[in-house]
Amino acid sequence: MVVCGDDGLAHRLAAELRGVYGEQVALVVPASERSVRPPVVVRARSASALLDRVVTAAAGLTGNGTGAVTSAGTGTAVGEPPGGIRLMEAAEPTEAALAAAGVERADALALVYDDDETNIRAALTARRLNPRLRLVLRLYNRRLGQHIEELLDQAAVLASGGPADGTGFDASTTVLSDADTAAPALAATALTGTSKVLQTGGLLLRAVERPPAGAGVSAGPGLATLALLSQTDSQGRADDQGPALLPDAAAVRDGGGRATVVLEQVSYAGPALPDGRGVMPWFASLFSRRLRWSLAGMVGCVVALAVALWLVTGIHPLRAFYLTLLDLFAIDDPAIGESVGRQILQLLSGLAGLLLLPVLLAAVLEALGTFRTVSSLRKPPRGLGGHVVLLGLGKIGTRVLTRLRELNIPVVCVESDPEARGLATARRLRVPVVLGDVTQEGVLEAAKIHRAHALLAVTSADTTNLEAVLYARAVRPDLRVVLRLYDDDFATAVYRTLRAAHPAASTRSRSVSHLAAPAFAGAMMGRQILGAFPVERRVLLFAAVEVGGHPQLEGKTVGEAFRAGSWRVLAREESGDAPGLAWDLPDTYVLQPSDRVVLAATRRGLAELLGRRGRERSGT
Repeated sequence: MVVCGDDGLAHRLAAELRGVYGEQVALVVPASERSVRPPVVVRARSASALLDRVVTAAAGLTGNGTGAVTSAGTGTAVGEPPGGIRLMEAAEPTEAALAAAGVERADALALVYDDDETNIRAALTARRLNPRLRLVLRLYNRRLGQHIEELLDQAAVLASGGPADGTGFDASTTVLSDADTAAPALAATALTGTSKVLQTGGLLLRAVERPPAGAGVSAGPGLATLALLSQTDSQGRADDQGPALLPDAAAVRDGGGRATVVLEQVSYAGPALPDGRGVMPWFASLFSRRLRWSLAGMVGCVVALAVALWLVTGIHPLRAFYLTLLDLFAIDDPAIGESVGRQILQLLSGLAGLLLLPVLLAAVLEALGTFRTVSSLRKPPRGLGGHVVLLGLGKIGTRVLTRLRELNIPVVCVESDPEARGLATARRLRVPVVLGDVTQEGVLEAAKIHRAHALLAVTSADTTNLEAVLYARAVRPDLRVVLRLYDDDFATAVYRTLRAAHPAASTRSRSVSHLAAPAFAGAMMGRQILGAFPVERRVLLFAAVEVGGHPQLEGKTVGEAFRAGSWRVLAREESGDAPGLAWDLPDTYVLQPSDRVVLAATRRGLAELLGRRGRERSGT
């Protein structure tokens, strides 16, 4: 695997590929990046291994020991610290730099520079050097990314002489955005406190550890037992047996005192945002709640007067309603010579008509104001609670906002820039927005922070995020907070201090590069890889696989296709009018060649299932 980049995402991605998937990685960074301590060099499998690798890598970065810098040429090798990451330096990803990194022999290349043009130019060069290379590009422009994917995939098929439709062709081009890939994890963190999520079929899934007492409890629809954790002694030390991945029913039943890891859907159980989705949503969008109640009261008053006139005079109900309207609108038809009851009702109807005039005038003015300010920002409604306060509507905040509303989670945004790119999205989604500096007093109060479920601070300034969180915690000590912090050391210090000061509250500090790296790594492994969950020192992969061509799956039931410790079918992709994933597959369902399934597998099991050359790796 070759990773080229100029910021923390490149280091995170290299660590993910090596630590989770066990791949050999060549990391290409500019010369200036050598002096910057990478966020993560290797995801260690133990504390001692982490210390050894970091020390060795640091020696390589400073020019000591292995990894001394040789020259300042293009694609200069800096060194190869233990752990399978070979560090190189190159000012730009030129053809010479890519060749020096071994692109011609690589399985996949990730181009994660912050500049879209640099990534596209390097991708075109890499596709020419190796037509069968899997390419992963970091682009923010979605529309351009779709065209680039089609162009590079077509070039790969034609250069390699494969079929015109690309069937059976492993080379692929995947365009990702760090904002898009980090948004689901940030949304899940605001809801559940964890960012270890898997996005598939429009759902957010997470792996949850359950105590031993719940091991024998039925997981219910949509959940599956992924692993049995290691047995622990009275002092909390785990045995050397390790976790049992993808156990069968008998192993789960006989697990005894071992905790389990199950898969469950991330959902929001709080109150929904009141958006007027009733019987007549257009009516609710035109008039405020108070005015709607006033109109309803006037209608009830008119009906009551008409019924009273019918009972007093004994005339036909329709005629009674007609006469009531005449009296209400002051049309000249005095009840002279009529009974006393009729005259009293006429006076009351006239009084109701006087009260109706200001209500009708207010309705007209409010409707005109609604049409005039249709493009303006909404204000947080009264009585709102259980919502998520989102700070910042930049590149990351806009994606997070979209994801939260897709999950039907009520959101109130706070933005200081009236020209922020996310304001148009907030208008389209009809999300309340508070314009103002979050560091100023009264801004968070306007966003109803005292009744919020969580605070999600994703502005580009670390100090702004920290100040907002500290102020919110002063208002609500038990508030769940999620910070976007760039510097790892700073994030660790903030996290520990906030946890120590508020041990009962949920605190999370997240880096976008850290959240986006798993998605980029999964794309480098192939389009069928959806994600990975670490289980102690081992890893479970989730993949989407076509049943056709796999004798271990084709023509077998879900129960027969299950191989304990290797793979397990979790869901089947449904087609038709309502496409999605069916997670309640019975063990008797027969897998058809045309089916596409989502399965959980170990690295060795997935390699066997996909027919890859199995490579013996430690900790597989």
